[in-house]
Amino acid sequence: MNAKPAPSRPAPRLYLATPVTADPAALAAALPKLLAAADIAAVLLRLESSDPRTLTSRIKAVAPVVQAGGAALLVDGHADLVARGGADGAHLSGIKAMQEWLPQLQPSRIAGVGGLETRHDSMIAGEAGADYVLFGEPGADGTRPSPEAIAERLDWWAELFEPPCVGYATSCEEVHQFATAGADFVLVGDFIWGADDPTAALADAGEALRQGFAAAPRQ
Repeated sequence: MNAKPAPSRPAPRLYLATPVTADPAALAAALPKLLAAADIAAVLLRLESSDPRTLTSRIKAVAPVVQAGGAALLVDGHADLVARGGADGAHLSGIKAMQEWLPQLQPSRIAGVGGLETRHDSMIAGEAGADYVLFGEPGADGTRPSPEAIAERLDWWAELFEPPCVGYATSCEEVHQFATAGADFVLVGDFIWGADDPTAALADAGEALRQGFAAAPRQ
């Protein structure tokens, strides 16, 4: 019997977005258990608005906890505070933010890019050297593309481009769907934190990710 060929791409991993937070102590206390519940590549720290000194203190409170759990800490926006807070990088929204901050973050820090409304914008980000592109996050009005449209965009990117792509999932069903479509990472957040047991919800998302990858055609 011939050995099964190796997968054509690495197994996808989860990317955990935090709630928008002003209480880093509570978040830091919750994270170790969550980081042990599934294979989490990175945590996206979403911060409530405040002054730079307070925001930096919040990043400093969370960064070592995330890093000790084996994940990278990215800050949603606030690219100017990444190094000062000890984070590993920033998530930048839109081409303008990318053009301003990507050269300042790289190569020592991660610079991921979302807010990419068109395929052309995605290709601009990829060509500029973004460490990942994110598809499917809600826009300013709270609406987002259908899961099918997001999966189609992930499949298109995974087939043609080298930089990793991330799918923004709002349920375990979408985690499975995006892993099957070719996402390198799947971002999960509000539906995890809103669950009765976030740790169990994250473990379920990890299982959905594994099953979605197993069902992917590119294996």
